[in-house]
Amino acid sequence: MFNKSLHRFALFTAFSTFVLIFIGGLVTSTGSGLSVPDWPTTYGENMFTFPIDKWIGGIQYEHGHRLAASFVGFLTVILTVWLAVKEDRTWVKNLGYFALVAVITQGILGGLTVLYLLPTAISIAHGMLAQTFFCVVSSIALFTSRWWRCEGERFQFTTGSSLQTISILAVAAVFLQLAFGALLRHTYSGLSIPDFPLAYSQLFPSLSVDAVAKYNQELIASGVKWTGDKQIEAYQIVIHLIHRYWAYITATIVLILGFRLWKSVELPKRLRRSGIFLITFVLIQFTLGIITVLSRKEFIITSFHVVIGALILMACVMTAIHIVRLRWLNKKTGL
Repeated sequence: MFNKSLHRFALFTAFSTFVLIFIGGLVTSTGSGLSVPDWPTTYGENMFTFPIDKWIGGIQYEHGHRLAASFVGFLTVILTVWLAVKEDRTWVKNLGYFALVAVITQGILGGLTVLYLLPTAISIAHGMLAQTFFCVVSSIALFTSRWWRCEGERFQFTTGSSLQTISILAVAAVFLQLAFGALLRHTYSGLSIPDFPLAYSQLFPSLSVDAVAKYNQELIASGVKWTGDKQIEAYQIVIHLIHRYWAYITATIVLILGFRLWKSVELPKRLRRSGIFLITFVLIQFTLGIITVLSRKEFIITSFHVVIGALILMACVMTAIHIVRLRWLNKKTGL
């Protein structure tokens, strides 16, 4: 039975998670991860009663992120209990339990990143679990919707198999790209290449010791780095190039999926609109990536780049679920 209130609450939880990812992007983009050096307290005080007049500098981002994360955790507890009491499908209840475990794990990982001074592996795990959790709560919102609770639409579409393959491939490509992005941020490789579309005026810059030394001189001369800053290393350039060139592959896959959905006359309007959404936001994301480099990682632009990536991943996951469901309905009814 469709529960309108439960569905709306799941939507609100998903939206709150989306906002949380943006705030998390602000933390990394402003370098505020250690602005509050203790956890779970804030400068020895209760996190929830920490005075607002002390929210200065990077503290406002890191402490605000903690409060927002706590709010999402609270919403997840309510959602999980609500599903356990009112949901009649065991698999949806189990998805709620998974969301609860994920948000608890995410909180622990967030604390460990502070206590262990932002270790790369834990920081990346923290970022990628956030993306996964966003997709999980968005899926719960979908599964509790009126459309899903009803029998659903039946469409006979001959390209179902290839569309399903492309949609799953898009999910994998975007998730991997976000992982590369997390690696880029947490190894401080974002400005190891300051130009676009080339890299130090080359497609594949040399990684020799002399070449890297020259790149460091260029970064100082252009004002990207200061003389006393830690110099970039060859591995950071490699990480940046992987993120940049995989973005081309990912964008191509998602654009193909988007155009296939948009131009299909066999699919319901919901999926055709998803195609337009994917095309639009991939182009926006690609533009944000370019501006992030050229603006020298302006923190608002960089944070939007992070959260739009999460939005694209969620849209790809929702699209794949829709296509799999339509194919299942067609087989079930013999269409």
